[in-house]
Amino acid sequence: MVGPMYDFLANPLGAVRSTFDKAIGSESDPSSFDGKDWGAVDLFRHFLFDQARLSQVPILNGATINWIKPNTLVRFRGMIQDMLGNELYVGAYKDGSAWRTNKFMDISQCPVEFNSPDMRLWDRRLLYCVPVPGLSSWAESTSELAVNMCMDSTSEQRDKRRRMDIEVLDHNDFPVPGDEFEYSPSAKRMREDPSPSQYLDPISEGPCSSHVILPDVDRDSLPCLVKIYDSPESELKLNDVFEFVGVLTFDSEPPSEKVEQDEFSNGLCDDVSVNLPPNKVPRLHCVIHRKLTGYDFLQNAPPTEPKPHLVKEAREALLRHLTSILGNDGVAAHFMLLHLLSRVHARADNVAVGKLSLNLTCISKEIASVFGTKLNIVIKSLLPFTKCIPLTMEYLNTAFLAPKKDYQINRLIPGVLQLAEGSHLIFDETCLETGTLDAVGIENTRLLKALTELQKVEYDFQYYKMEMMADVQILILSEGKSNILPADIIMPFQPSSSGSSDVVPAEVLEAWRWYLATVRSLPHTIESDMQKAVENDLVTARQADRSLGSQDFSRWLTMGRLISASYGETSLSLEHWQMVKELERLRIDRLK
Repeated sequence: MVGPMYDFLANPLGAVRSTFDKAIGSESDPSSFDGKDWGAVDLFRHFLFDQARLSQVPILNGATINWIKPNTLVRFRGMIQDMLGNELYVGAYKDGSAWRTNKFMDISQCPVEFNSPDMRLWDRRLLYCVPVPGLSSWAESTSELAVNMCMDSTSEQRDKRRRMDIEVLDHNDFPVPGDEFEYSPSAKRMREDPSPSQYLDPISEGPCSSHVILPDVDRDSLPCLVKIYDSPESELKLNDVFEFVGVLTFDSEPPSEKVEQDEFSNGLCDDVSVNLPPNKVPRLHCVIHRKLTGYDFLQNAPPTEPKPHLVKEAREALLRHLTSILGNDGVAAHFMLLHLLSRVHARADNVAVGKLSLNLTCISKEIASVFGTKLNIVIKSLLPFTKCIPLTMEYLNTAFLAPKKDYQINRLIPGVLQLAEGSHLIFDETCLETGTLDAVGIENTRLLKALTELQKVEYDFQYYKMEMMADVQILILSEGKSNILPADIIMPFQPSSSGSSDVVPAEVLEAWRWYLATVRSLPHTIESDMQKAVENDLVTARQADRSLGSQDFSRWLTMGRLISASYGETSLSLEHWQMVKELERLRIDRLK
């Protein structure tokens, strides 16, 4: 048996170098690789997906950072919080008679003559990524199998590395990723003191490099600076959630050491190094990336295809549970289910089509302490991204809701409302007391209203403001109708019991998560005969109540879509339309 040609997990740079050498052997001019892949990415894609080895790649997060070795293949799941522009680097250069590449690396493996014509200057995009805001604990993954594989080295190697780490700690010289182009201090020393150890080819490197040591890192919110190669800008957008698979690289230079910029610097690298110190923000050189949905965060998902019997069982069980949690208020439970399935699927003019924000009223502070807590727990157990925000006068007057650009450090400072698509927010207004809003409070209430009504958040770039589209489910708990967050559905809450506190088995929760993630993304149509019946009902309703307007009709159509989806169906039926009208009748009766 012939072993694998490349060790993609422990030595991905070896595969990159080897494929480059093969490609350059058949190409007379390395400029043909400007902004292009020479076959390395295809090899990684075959390894990860065709051979189904993605699950073996360690996930980089706060729990695994100290176990993952530099220069190995990792994956990072996170939201693009800021886009830092492009960075120039020496992508290919001639070392004697041989061409070398620095792609997917921070530091050149050989000294580079910057004035040499035998050099190709390439660029890569810098993305500042963070763990998805509000990520539920069940949606986190430490990829334990892959971490154990990384830790499975000989005791001699572990002892040696432990001694080296202690020496590093004693000298406060933490291993950190390089970020200063190819003319960093280490690269300079490589030119001045070309010791053989500095020219190790990644192909020959063993899999047991030193562990990453990051001091003063918040283990619950480890960010990552992702470097993107050869991808159209339209593929990656602010606030998108991605899984990045690539090479984790670290330099031995502390971030405090500065170097003078030379003519090849575009000024960005120094800013990034100072404001995102590499001993706190890991660097990942992305080989492959893929956009994630809520479905991708499921740990043990049943078959992707929503088979009717699976959907029916999950719907009935989840609806029973919601009814029990809500003190046997079945009407509120039905609206809660539709709310959890809602999403923005289209935009018409200034209308976000598909949203269904829900305001449960008749909830005092005492009732919220019981049912609000239970709702928060159950929603966190069902949805991957969710937050609960108690609204108080102090919070409105002090909270930093909208992201704001700081040009001093060239960073987008995150706000509470910078969220990933599909996030869920619970606003508890029962703590809100009489008071005076200051200028910040007035601006924050305006932002909250815009998010609820339009599904937009206004980002502050100091010299101008930009509206960013959002898709956030909003649930409001209040005693009366909320004046801050104008919801689509106003639902008086009428529990008849204190609600259930039963523990739901893990496998049942997994089935419900699969159900919500799957049916939420189903397409929807209205057949011509059904469309005519709906139009007739809308005309009749308008004649009976002149106060009804386009917003009411839009809400009914959204409810019809969601009821159909809740049954796993993709077209509106007469039965489901009758359910919409009955739910609305019951709700209106409560409002009288």
